[in-house]
Amino acid sequence: MRALCVLPLALAACSEPTVVVGGLQEVATLKAIPNRNLDILFVIDDSPSMTDKQVALAAAFPRMIDVLGQVDGGLPNLHIGVITSDMGTSASGSATPGPAIGAAGNGGCAGVGDGGALQMSTGMTAAFLSDIERNGTRERNYTGELRDTFGTLARVGDLGCGFEQHLAAMSHALVHPSNAGFLRPEANLAVVILADEDDCSASDIALFGPESAQLGPLQSFRCFRHGVTCDPDATSIGTKTGCAPRSDSPFVDDVTAHVDALLATKDDPRMLMVAGIVGNPEPVAVELSAPPGGGTPQPTLASSCVFQTPSGTSAAAPAVRLAAFLDAFPGRSTLTSVCGGDLDNPLGLIGSTAKQLVGDPCLDTSLLADASPDPGIQPSCEVVDIRDASPDAPNVLPLCSSGSPDCYQLVADQAACPASDDHLRVKIQRQASVTDDTWTHVRCQRAP
Repeated sequence: MRALCVLPLALAACSEPTVVVGGLQEVATLKAIPNRNLDILFVIDDSPSMTDKQVALAAAFPRMIDVLGQVDGGLPNLHIGVITSDMGTSASGSATPGPAIGAAGNGGCAGVGDGGALQMSTGMTAAFLSDIERNGTRERNYTGELRDTFGTLARVGDLGCGFEQHLAAMSHALVHPSNAGFLRPEANLAVVILADEDDCSASDIALFGPESAQLGPLQSFRCFRHGVTCDPDATSIGTKTGCAPRSDSPFVDDVTAHVDALLATKDDPRMLMVAGIVGNPEPVAVELSAPPGGGTPQPTLASSCVFQTPSGTSAAAPAVRLAAFLDAFPGRSTLTSVCGGDLDNPLGLIGSTAKQLVGDPCLDTSLLADASPDPGIQPSCEVVDIRDASPDAPNVLPLCSSGSPDCYQLVADQAACPASDDHLRVKIQRQASVTDDTWTHVRCQRAP
C-alpha cells in the first residue's frame, strides 16, 4: 500500500526558532527531558462497510506497539482509548439532536449516538487501557496482552450512523465527563482516525432533515455538498479540482473549530500529533448513481480508491476535510490510505511519529551527506540545546571525544533504530541539569 506522505524527521512547533549554521539543516528535535507519557485516542468509523477496516486495524496494531517499544526505556506509559464516529443527529449549533433518521443498525442515526464516550470491551476494567511502567514492571488495568485486548476493542462494529462525525466525536471525547482520567495534562496526545468516508461534523440539525431543493436527497452526499468547496461546484457532475473544507457552511462545521479544540488540550502544540488512515483525498469526482433499491440516479461522491478484501470489493471516499485537519498540524501528522487489506505500513508510520513525541534519537542517514570515505554514512552534524524561554541563547554540545561532560556522539543502535540501514542515533551525555523547556536540535549536512 502506498503512503500518502513522507514521515517528517522533526517535530517542531510553528513558533520554534529555525537556525541554519554552516550549511547544516535541522533533521531531528528531541525534548531534552524526555516525556514518556503518551495518550492515544482512536476515532473509529463504525458505519456500514467498516468491518474489514476494523479487522485490519486490529491485526496491524502490534506493528505500532513494536515501533513504540523502540524508544529509550522501552514502551512509553500509555493510555489508549477508542471512540466511534457516531454522533447521531446531534449538531454543534443545536442544544438537542434532530429526529432520528434511517434504520437503526443499518446506517441510521438517532440522538447523540455514542457522543464521544470511550468504548469498552472484554478484559477492560476502565473506559480506557492503561499500561504504565512502575518500578521495573508494567501496571495494567486490563487482562491479557495489550495487542489482543485492543484488537477486541477496535472492532466497534458497523451498525453506526452513516453521517460520520469524526471530528465532532473527537472534540466531544476531549471534554466528555465519562472520559475523565484518560487525558493526562502532562502526557503527549496522539489522535488516530480510521475511516472510509470523510468527516460530516454537523453544525445544524437541519442537515438531517427531509429531502429538499437546498439539501438534496437524504444521503451522505449532503456532507460533501455542504461541507466542501471545489472547482467546479460540488453539485455538478464530473471531476473536481482545488477541493477544500467549506468555512461558511450553514450545515457543516468549519474544520478549524476542531483543530482549535485539539490545540486547547495542551499548552505546547509539540505535545500533539494526528494521523488518518482514510480515503485518498484525490481524485474527487461526482457521478450519477441509482440509490440502494433502485430509483432515479442521484449525484454521488465517487470512491477515490477501491481494493479487494476476502469478503469482496471495498472502497473509500475522498477525505478532503480530514486531510485538511491533518494539514493543520505540520510536521506532526501522517496521512495514509485505508484502501488496502494490510495496514502494517500505516500503523508503523503512526508509531514512528508518536515515537518522536516521546523522543526519537534516530537519524535517517539516507538523507545525509557522507563526510568520510570510511564505510557507512559519516554525517557532519552539530547538536544544540535551545530553551523556549531563551531562543536566542543556544548551547552547542561538543562531541564526547572532546572530553566535555555534556556532549553527544553518533552511535549505531539497531535495537532503537532498526528501520535505517546504518541504525545511527544521537546519544546525549549530561552532567549539568537542563530545564523542562529545553529542546535538543540536531543539524546535519544534507545529501545533495
